[in-house]
Amino acid sequence: MQKVGTHLNKKEIIQKIIENNNGLAKTSDFAAKGINKYEVATLCKEGLIERVRRGFYKLPQSNTLMEEQFIHDLLPQGIICVESALFHYGYSDFSPREWSIAVPRTATRAVKNIEEFPMKAYYIQKEFLDIGKSTSNFNGITLPVYDRERTICDCFKYRAKLDNEIFNKAVNAYAADEKKKLANLSKYAKEMRLYTKVMNIMEVLLNG
Repeated sequence: MQKVGTHLNKKEIIQKIIENNNGLAKTSDFAAKGINKYEVATLCKEGLIERVRRGFYKLPQSNTLMEEQFIHDLLPQGIICVESALFHYGYSDFSPREWSIAVPRTATRAVKNIEEFPMKAYYIQKEFLDIGKSTSNFNGITLPVYDRERTICDCFKYRAKLDNEIFNKAVNAYAADEKKKLANLSKYAKEMRLYTKVMNIMEVLLNG
């Protein structure tokens, strides 16, 4: 039988590890402090910690961890894009079942580490990664997101991957949006080598 003293000590160590990781710790964080996965499983059974999804744990008294917090903590280099950005700006009525997140091409390992998370990764070339990057509020959490113009450019870039209805609704909604910045649209489209594609359609929509 385990001594109460060591048990408390383990419990304290585990609480510290989770607190030091913004309320969300990975199996590897515990392993680094000498707590193996079997001990983690035991502590889960005893209700001292809760499994959020595979390989990730929180303290039971903390609120249910929101997906937004998950993105914030585990994929800080990620940028909300395409389908998720369209929904955020009201350019799509379709609430995505998974998050569309742009990541640098070097982030394949970071993405694999959160494979249980409902996410569609867009691997972006370094030169295009920061074009149109801004931040916005998602359920009280500030996350990086591409602005309206970059999101529209991405619709053209990934047109083959997008449902026709989503594409058409997005470009029409953008054309009607008072917050649009056409100078930025043409600037990004040039930088992303999409200028002709974007302008051919946008000019028709804007000029009727």
